[in-house]
Amino acid sequence: MDATADIAQHTKPVGAGASPKRSSKLARREATWGYIFISPWLLGFLLFTLLPTIATIIFTFTDMKLEFAKASFIGFANYELLFRDSQVWSSLLVTIKFGLISLPVAIFAPLLLGLLMNSKNLFGKPFFRTGFYFPYIIPFVAAIFVWAAMLNPETGWINMFLERIGIQNPPNWVNDTTWVYPALVIIGIWGIGNAFLINLASLQGVPTELYDAAKIDGAGAWSTFWNVTFPMISPVIFYNLILVVVGLFQYFTVPLVLNQGTGAPGGATMFYNLYLYKNFFVFQNMAYGATLAWFLFLIILATTMVLFWTQRFWVYYPTGDRK
Repeated sequence: MDATADIAQHTKPVGAGASPKRSSKLARREATWGYIFISPWLLGFLLFTLLPTIATIIFTFTDMKLEFAKASFIGFANYELLFRDSQVWSSLLVTIKFGLISLPVAIFAPLLLGLLMNSKNLFGKPFFRTGFYFPYIIPFVAAIFVWAAMLNPETGWINMFLERIGIQNPPNWVNDTTWVYPALVIIGIWGIGNAFLINLASLQGVPTELYDAAKIDGAGAWSTFWNVTFPMISPVIFYNLILVVVGLFQYFTVPLVLNQGTGAPGGATMFYNLYLYKNFFVFQNMAYGATLAWFLFLIILATTMVLFWTQRFWVYYPTGDRK
């Protein structure tokens, strides 16, 4: 008993000898320096994110134009106008129509490229990987001008190529309501390098022993993909899906640069975010623009919540839990 008591007396917890006053002083000092180091981020978040967000909420209840001093409180008039504005619903329909066309391409094209680049028998993989990713780092506005020249119905080399192979009436691409969405999808494929790289990394992270077990069981290529590869990379596919859906609702740069934001041809490119931009910076209606922005936020929030709900049915996590 004496030996046990002696051991217990001399084996105090680490830091037990420090006084509470000294420990609290050290903790306050560490906390102070911590706040000092993160203060640039806190200041930036406060000035450029939190305060503007609060300001836009206030704007939605005013008739504020560019002249801030003349603004007055008008209640829910902007929200009533939003639901009566036919252009809001037509631009939202344009966004959804384009999303239904481009979403499968934006999800499956990077995945197919990743599967191809993950093949063991492909020659020159480093070159192709660099080539597929390289367009992503090129400024997208410059790339849009290049694509506008290539898709020109008269002088573009794409139509010239189509005429050379026997197609006498090639598409009028960006000037035809039938072909403008395929043209925008083609331009979008130019920037899939980041999604391709993410898919490739996820494919390379699948344990090889799972493929060995599938091979022993006699599984074919499709069965192996569906029962091994897809479940293991489904969290990454879900991640890309969220990014693509949010990006589609915010689709803006290409129609603005390609058609100067006019919505041509025939209003087919008047996307919701473009209409929002015009209210802010062309019509200078800050209040109504803020209302449109918050309505878009609610749409994106509802859509992502639905997608997160669906993941329990098809997204597999290695822990075995469905989040």
